[in-house]
Amino acid sequence: MAKDTLELLNHLGWTALRQLNIIGVSMGGMISQELALIIPERIGSLTFVSTAARLVNTIGYWENLRNRINMITIVTTNTTSKQFIPRSPDDELEDVKGRLFSQSWLDAADAYGEFPTNGDRFAAMELKKRQNTEGFTRKGFICQAIAAGWHHKSPEQLEELADKVGRQRIQVLHGTVDRMITVPHGETLARELGRDGEVAKIIVQGRGHVLHMEEQQKYEEWLENIMDKVEDLK
Repeated sequence: MAKDTLELLNHLGWTALRQLNIIGVSMGGMISQELALIIPERIGSLTFVSTAARLVNTIGYWENLRNRINMITIVTTNTTSKQFIPRSPDDELEDVKGRLFSQSWLDAADAYGEFPTNGDRFAAMELKKRQNTEGFTRKGFICQAIAAGWHHKSPEQLEELADKVGRQRIQVLHGTVDRMITVPHGETLARELGRDGEVAKIIVQGRGHVLHMEEQQKYEEWLENIMDKVEDLK
C-alpha cells in the first residue's frame, strides 16, 4: 500500500524535497512508516495518529480474546455471510463505538445539531457505510486486519526512519482511552522514534481512536503547528 501511495504521488508530480506533509491515522500510520523509509527526503512533516510500529497485547489474554471474537462477529455481520456468533445490529454498533470513541464524546450533543448525540451521528454514518456492500466487503476487512497484524517495524528501523526524516519533523498523537490501538503503542512508537524527547508526543487524556473527530479544533492546531515548525527548518 505504501508503494501504491508512492505511485500516486509520483503521478501527481509531488516529488520535490521536503514537499510532503504526511498524516497517517491508524493503519494509515503503518503505511506512512513504510513510505517514510522509502522516500524520507521528500517528507516535510510526519504525523502518526492512533497507530503502532507493531501490534502487541497490552490488555491481557482474556480481554484480547474477547476483542478478537468481536472482530470476527463484525466481519461476518457486515456482509451477507452467515454469522459465526449472532448479534443484533444495535449490539454491534455499541461495540464499534466503544472501540473507536470515548464515552464522554459519544454522549455529548451532536456538534452539527442534526442528531441527539455524537454517538447517534456515528451510528447513522456506520449504517450508511454498511449499505455499500461493494466498497466495504468481508474480504477487504479481513485483508486490512491481516495487514495491520503483520505490520512490524523494529526499534532499529524506527531509528533509521527518524534519522533520515528528521526527528523535529515527526509527531505522535494518541488518546488514552483508545481501545482499537491502545495508548502503550503510541508511547512505544514515540520512544523508539525519539531521542530524549526530540519527537513531539501528544497524549490526549480521555480521548479515543478517532482524534480528528473527538478533538477537531485541537487536531487542526497540532497539524498546523508542526507544518509551521518545519517551514522554519527549510
